[in-house]
Amino acid sequence: MKLSQTEEFKLIEIRAKERLYALLSGNHLSKIYGEGYDFGELREYQIGDDIRKINWTITAKMQKPYIKELYSNRELSIVIAPIISPSLHFGEEGSRDIRVKQKIITEITALLGYATHHHQDLFTGIYFFNNKSYLTPPTKEIYNIKKFTEDIYTKEVLNSSLDYNQIATEIFTKVINRSIIFIIGDFLDKIELSTLSQKHEVVVIIVRDRGEEILKPLGEAIIQNPSTKTESRDRPFSYSNYRKKLKEQDEELYQHLNKFSIRYIKIYKDDNIVEKLIRGI
Repeated sequence: MKLSQTEEFKLIEIRAKERLYALLSGNHLSKIYGEGYDFGELREYQIGDDIRKINWTITAKMQKPYIKELYSNRELSIVIAPIISPSLHFGEEGSRDIRVKQKIITEITALLGYATHHHQDLFTGIYFFNNKSYLTPPTKEIYNIKKFTEDIYTKEVLNSSLDYNQIATEIFTKVINRSIIFIIGDFLDKIELSTLSQKHEVVVIIVRDRGEEILKPLGEAIIQNPSTKTESRDRPFSYSNYRKKLKEQDEELYQHLNKFSIRYIKIYKDDNIVEKLIRGI
C-alpha cells in the first residue's frame, strides 16, 4: 500500500527522533556542532571556588592554585538552509526511490533542527525552492522546526527551477548574526560561498544517489529535464561525457570549499546519516 506524503513524512520524523535519542543516550550529540562554551580567564583560586575548575597544568607551573573560568553556555545561532532543486527528482519513473534525495535532506534537516532545540539554541530555517527563498525567523519553538521540515519534504520539485547564484546572497542578507550555517543539497550546479564564509561558519552537506554518479549504460536512454519535463530524443546521450563532466564539476566544488576552509560532507542514501554527520562536522 502506497503511503501518503504526510505518512511518509511522519516516518522520516520518527526515524530522525529515534536517532537523536540514541545520540542523547550516548552523549555524542554535542559533536554535531561543538560544546558551546567560551573560555573566560585564568585566575588564582579563592576560598569557595569549585575545586573542579582548578587548572592543574598552570597550578604546577605557578606553584599556586589557578582556576579556569568559562563563560556560561553560549547560545548558538544555527541556520539550516536546504536547497530544494529540481535535480532532487532522480530515478526511474515509478521507482519507490524517486524522491530519495529529498527524503535524505528532510531527515538531515530534522536531525539538525531537533539537535538545535535540545541545546536550546536559536534555530533559523531558510530553504530555496523555485527561485524563491522561504524564511523561518529565529525560534526555539519545536513546532516551527517541524513545520519548516515538513514544508521542504512536501515540495513538488518537477517543473520548478532554481538559480544557485542567488542562494549565498539571500542567506547573507537575511541572516544577520554570526551563525553556523548548514547548506544541504545535491550541488549539481555551481555555487559561490566565499563571501558568506567570511561572515559565518559554513558547513556544506552534499546529498547524492550513487546511481547518478555511476550511471551505468542501459542502452538507448531518454533524458528528461526535471525543470521543464522536456525529453531529449534528437541526440544520443553520452554516459562517459556525463560522468566526466560531473567529476570535473565536483572537483571544482571541492577546490572552492577547501580554498575558503568550508567543511563539507557527502551523504548517500545507503550511508548512516548520524555517523556521517558526527564524523564530518
